[in-house]
Amino acid sequence: MRKVALITGITGQDGSYLADMLIAKGYEVHGIIRRSSSINTERLNLIYSDPHGGETKLNLHYGDLTDGSSLCRLLEKILPTEIYNLGAQSHVRVSFDIPEYTVDATGMGTLRLLEAMRTVKCRARFYQAGSSEMFGGLFDGNTILNETCRFHPRSPYGCAKVFSHNIAVNYRESYGMHISNGILFNHESARRGTTFVTRKITKFVAGLLNKASGLQTLYLGNLVAKRDWGYAPEYVRAMWLMLQQEEPDDYVIATGKTYSVVDFLEAAFKVVGIDNWKKYVVVDPHYFRPAEVEVLVGDASKARQILGWVPTVEMEKLARIMVEADAYGENMEDVRALWTS
Repeated sequence: MRKVALITGITGQDGSYLADMLIAKGYEVHGIIRRSSSINTERLNLIYSDPHGGETKLNLHYGDLTDGSSLCRLLEKILPTEIYNLGAQSHVRVSFDIPEYTVDATGMGTLRLLEAMRTVKCRARFYQAGSSEMFGGLFDGNTILNETCRFHPRSPYGCAKVFSHNIAVNYRESYGMHISNGILFNHESARRGTTFVTRKITKFVAGLLNKASGLQTLYLGNLVAKRDWGYAPEYVRAMWLMLQQEEPDDYVIATGKTYSVVDFLEAAFKVVGIDNWKKYVVVDPHYFRPAEVEVLVGDASKARQILGWVPTVEMEKLARIMVEADAYGENMEDVRALWTS
């Protein structure tokens, strides 16, 4: 059976892991990238090969979620059987600085892609990447969030993701499209962008370990914010599992445990044998959001029951994986073992 996947946001953390996993499963993988004068495909280096050298399992195409005509052309050319919409302006704090672009790419981009599918009569199964930020600040730490909880986003990014979620449900119900929403809680890895708090921490700690960075101060924002942190390679497997179901549905993907930024700091510094992280960390108000989300923790019972998905990497192990990857390089043998176990 022909298996062709199209991934938006393929150059990001999740997109690169998903592409790697799908290629290992025998898929022909296509990714949409934006035209830029700078190269932004380093996360794909392990799986990308120049098409001039012969057959390749990974194909990259210029396009943009802000350009509906390019999406139509690519769907007609590629004829995907599965589409994973991971493309977004995904930095929550930055979304307050560029709200219009965030909503255009992250929210309207989803509508453009779904409408392109409808226009060219593409019947591919569709995965929409949701976010725990859609729940926002409505709940305290005693509430474990699942698919039945209502949304209360507290950032332009969260608002755009709520729109994407709802328009995906609307197209599923209106046109009978196989669309599943994954409401993923925070998931991190060695490929997380260096402006995100977990990677800022682990890269700094690795720099102390190899004494290469020269940095002596780590500037962070809200240290008491609590998040449900999982491991990105495990979360992309959940995306794939959703599209293998006969019926589309919506799923929360989370570990069910929550930790503060301080907890993550302690775990990361522990990897290199440093107990007093406070001598290195300075709180900078610049990194606080205009509207904070203090606590997020998810309930993935539905995913466990229907998809058979179970997370195995907890926060302390995650911090170790990321610090060691920043210091010595990522161990892809361990990553790929998660997809075959």
